Amino acid sequence: MSQNHFTLSFPLKSPADAKAVSEELPPLMTDLFKVEDAIGTVHYSRFTVLRDRLFFLGDFDGEFGQLMTDFATHSGSLFDTIFQHVSNPPPSPVSANSNAFVEWAAEHLLGAATLFSAYPDATVKEIKALASDAAVEAAGVINPFLLILPIKSKLAYVEVELLLRARSHKTQKDLAAVGTPHFAQFVPLGNLEVGFFTVYDGSFDTYIADFTKFIGPVFDLVFKFTKDPPPSPCRKYVQEFIDFGKGINLNPIGFYKAYPGLSVQDIHALVADRQSDPTAKVGTTH
Repeated sequence: MSQNHFTLSFPLKSPADAKAVSEELPPLMTDLFKVEDAIGTVHYSRFTVLRDRLFFLGDFDGEFGQLMTDFATHSGSLFDTIFQHVSNPPPSPVSANSNAFVEWAAEHLLGAATLFSAYPDATVKEIKALASDAAVEAAGVINPFLLILPIKSKLAYVEVELLLRARSHKTQKDLAAVGTPHFAQFVPLGNLEVGFFTVYDGSFDTYIADFTKFIGPVFDLVFKFTKDPPPSPCRKYVQEFIDFGKGINLNPIGFYKAYPGLSVQDIHALVADRQSDPTAKVGTTH
């Protein structure tokens, strides 16, 4: 079963709707997490609001259409709440109009320029089963990073997307070398903005310090096209990059973790020890 990523963009009607959805979503996250546990294919997910848009991001196993159908069936009321604030929503209630919801989601799915997974051959169910069998004490801290980079112009936006796609394989190798990102994506968001989204182990400062050693060069390239970037090269100006990242890191709404506390290295060790599939490859990229 292949892994995938989704970034759904919900166009909000007004600043008042952005504020309202930010306040209405958090109490609904507990039920969403229960649904995602039951679905059993979502590794991580989170919402975040950026001015006039709500984003829903997730890393999952299997097919996009099936996952959206499952969300419509089991979390329809959550999306009904969201769609009260969205321009041109699909028919409601979502649970009774699942096909229309799936079509709407497909139309609002943003394509990533770069995708990375630290363990692309491991499914949620396999990871959970391996951890249970090994009685692993999952004590790690896992965090999301939601960075939005404003690009200088339309031409620069096109150039950044081309650069990221051309450099995708090298970026994937660099992310693997860091050793703490679980998943990561560069996603062109429209409106002259590019998102860098990742789920990682440990503290933010330590992550960024390690991160700049390996992935700094791609940011040095992107920053040439970014409004008000930090000084570069990133490797030389680590604290400035940390401060820059903290300043524009978006707050997640509802950070779901299918296997909380398991680090990348924990998962690598579990998969490496799997007796039933000794040929499984770990730590490679899509």
